[in-house]
Amino acid sequence: MEAFETFVALALEEDGFIVSPAVKFPVRRRVRKASRVEFQEHGYEVDLVAARADRMVLATVKSFLGSRGVAAEAVMGETSDERRAGLYRLLNDSVIRDGVVRAAGERYGYKFKQIELRLYAGRFAGRRAGEHERRIREWAAGQRVGAGPITVVGLEEVVQKVRLAAERKQYRDNAALVAVKVLAEAGQLVELEGLGPDGA
Repeated sequence: MEAFETFVALALEEDGFIVSPAVKFPVRRRVRKASRVEFQEHGYEVDLVAARADRMVLATVKSFLGSRGVAAEAVMGETSDERRAGLYRLLNDSVIRDGVVRAAGERYGYKFKQIELRLYAGRFAGRRAGEHERRIREWAAGQRVGAGPITVVGLEEVVQKVRLAAERKQYRDNAALVAVKVLAEAGQLVELEGLGPDGA
């Protein structure tokens, strides 16, 4: 599990999910050859799969900390750079996303309407102006797959959940959780707005 994915997994666990690292789901799609039409099956990877009795979450996780960040045109598939758009194929290709949601439901016993797609972003491109984040959230809200729109979760939301988990006294051998506890013990964490020292 990639480092930022560990933080996201903790945040999902705070909401009562059991979390699995990357899983591939097969999707059969039609492809055009010069002389004929045929079907091919490929496995598409979901970064994190989270499950509880009433809901399953298929999460695409992109940290991009220290880089430009998650860009709107790549998420929406509106770039000529196939590699960048391909990073978000689970979100921006309706054949793949519907196929993955159906395959996940069949494998784990969830109905289509119980499965939610989420994008977790560690950093959005152009974060000072907030333009990319706004466009991504607006686009995602207009998509319909499984349980409804694609949910977009930013770094601050993830950190808030992880800090709530770190407030608990019991020890868990989890690198991300211990890192937060170490920083708190050293007095190096600032209080988040709306989150007091008692986690309320």
